[in-house]
Amino acid sequence: MSQAYDSIPLVGLDAVVLDTETTGLDPKRARIVEIGGIGLEKGRLNNDVVLEILVAPGSPIPHTATQIHGIKDSDLAGAPTFKDVAPRLAGFLQSFVLIGHNTGFDLAMLAREHALAGLPWQAPRSLDVGLLARAAAPSLASYSVDALADWLSVDVTRRHRALGDAMATAGIFIALVPHLRAAGIRTLAEAEAASRRFDAERSTSTAAGWAELSPPGQREQATLRIDSYPYRHRVADVMASPVVAVAGTSNTSEVLRVLLDKSISSVIVETADGRTGLVTERDLLRAVMRERDSGTAQPVADYMSAPLQTVSADDFIYRAIARMDRLKLRHLPVRDDSGAIVGMVTPRNLLRQRASAALTLRDSLDQASTVEDLARNWSRLPEVAESLRQEAVDARRVASIISGELCAMTARAAQIAEARLVSEGLGAPPVAYTVLVLGSGGRGESLLAADQDNAVVYAAGEPDGPADQYFAKLGQHFAEILDVIGIPLCKGGVMARNAAWRHSREGWHAVIESWVRRSAPKDLLDIDIFFDGIPVHGDGELAESILADAHRAARTNPQFLLLLAELARDWHAPVTLFGKLRTEEDGRVDLKKGGLMPIFTAARILAIKHEIRARSTRERLEAARALKIGSTDDIEAAIAAHGILLDTILDQQLVDIAAGKTPGSRVDAQRLSKTDAKSVKSALAAIPGLLGVLSEGRL
Repeated sequence: MSQAYDSIPLVGLDAVVLDTETTGLDPKRARIVEIGGIGLEKGRLNNDVVLEILVAPGSPIPHTATQIHGIKDSDLAGAPTFKDVAPRLAGFLQSFVLIGHNTGFDLAMLAREHALAGLPWQAPRSLDVGLLARAAAPSLASYSVDALADWLSVDVTRRHRALGDAMATAGIFIALVPHLRAAGIRTLAEAEAASRRFDAERSTSTAAGWAELSPPGQREQATLRIDSYPYRHRVADVMASPVVAVAGTSNTSEVLRVLLDKSISSVIVETADGRTGLVTERDLLRAVMRERDSGTAQPVADYMSAPLQTVSADDFIYRAIARMDRLKLRHLPVRDDSGAIVGMVTPRNLLRQRASAALTLRDSLDQASTVEDLARNWSRLPEVAESLRQEAVDARRVASIISGELCAMTARAAQIAEARLVSEGLGAPPVAYTVLVLGSGGRGESLLAADQDNAVVYAAGEPDGPADQYFAKLGQHFAEILDVIGIPLCKGGVMARNAAWRHSREGWHAVIESWVRRSAPKDLLDIDIFFDGIPVHGDGELAESILADAHRAARTNPQFLLLLAELARDWHAPVTLFGKLRTEEDGRVDLKKGGLMPIFTAARILAIKHEIRARSTRERLEAARALKIGSTDDIEAAIAAHGILLDTILDQQLVDIAAGKTPGSRVDAQRLSKTDAKSVKSALAAIPGLLGVLSEGRL
């Protein structure tokens, strides 16, 4: 089990569930007579982590207390004192989240016992299932253990004994998680914030001597302190090239000669039957020793490493480091977009890089076998983002990393969904298909408030036919998986589980034709994000052919582009007549709707019109500048504005996540320094110039 951090999802939480039995209900006078608890690992019961201890209180147990828990003085004959059991309790608690029912009472009792024993005490981060149930279901008549167990169909045994109550509380917490998710409470920090909202309950319990749950300011800042270089540079920047290939029939001496002549340490091996592998200098040295003993020369195909482990040239370096570290590789071939091997990554290339736990982000995601594993991987992104921002890495770079994880997460969810359908007896996909990530994820510009925008293209089949029904179920499964791990359902319904975003190749052709014939801007809402799509799983050629058709159809229909441009120009800067940011009642301003949206929409329109196949907003605008479309100053100002707005939104999201608030695109204007506010307003002032580029003459 691991330490807790703000963004860890409740569905994958490591914690301990604890209960105490005492001599009374007044934490200022009572003493502990029993402690019981059980561990949770990745949100599930861990029966290997169990605590059940009787404790000598040093005074007789009142009859009224014995009537409740059944523990008598005679039961405690020879029992250890609290001071004796404190080390075992500390080992049980470690630095995990503590979950309980009426947890404030248990924390107060533990604090009192530590003080009486002359021992230091630091309360752990804590949750109370009663308060969480109030947040998830505010209309319940009672929030007692018995009432919650009845509501959530949790079995209760050995009621009013410490371990029995801890087991019941653990079951309640696990069953409560989906209800909390439905209420928008997904992470540890959000659960803590939801609990603190019940001020009346907390003030009453505090007055009774109960301890406060996870008091604000107690939590340590969770920061990775990582080297940002692997997150800012691509594999293509450090790989060695070209790569040398040899035939599988080559012998050891021939390949050694190639290594010496080319001053390289590995070769790609290609066999006559189409297999591809890798042979390194170490493999050759081992082969020389074997051949010396046996007197027989072997072809290199007999001892090559296969199948070939590779990385994409466009991946960030951290993924190459992570994969080499996990697989214990010293040579990792690099493929380009076409799948051709174009380079090699070796320890020499990465000499200045270190393979820390933070760098295993994507690679551990690729290996995740459960939804809980995926959730835990996804939840590390805020830490990575915060560490990179502290090293002054711009939000566009961070967004590119987050988007890469979003795409990988979607692909992994689709793979798990396929396995589920096989287990349900539906078999493998009936035809070739591909999953696309749309919108900001496809552009490489997702921040920490990403939701689902996806689509499916399958090779052939009629609407609601057997193939479509299969992919409808697949889309439903992977949408649910993504929602559980922290990527919420798209409020606009842009998901492959919905028929509008799931078609055959032929069906997508018809849909695209209908799009370009639309006659009103309001009919195009959500449609334009399709043009930002990127295939993440399955047959990528299916998606690329549809995307190419979409761009071609839109480019050759001027009226369609004008309607898209009209949508972009329907924008009003969130700035008052007096030059201040116009905020909503809570003092926040939406910098996506009020700033980013017209920029990325304009860049998308220019890309469609001028056959710019770049996906990111910055690359699209830079390409437009190179083509001398519009004013160079206007384009450069828009590029700078895009970066400023992303920086501002991301920084607010990090603050909100730490406070247990759901991140979004709305920024607290009071947080901004005068310099930051001035930068935001200058960014907004750059937008009209870019929108001017979308005049009819240029489209």
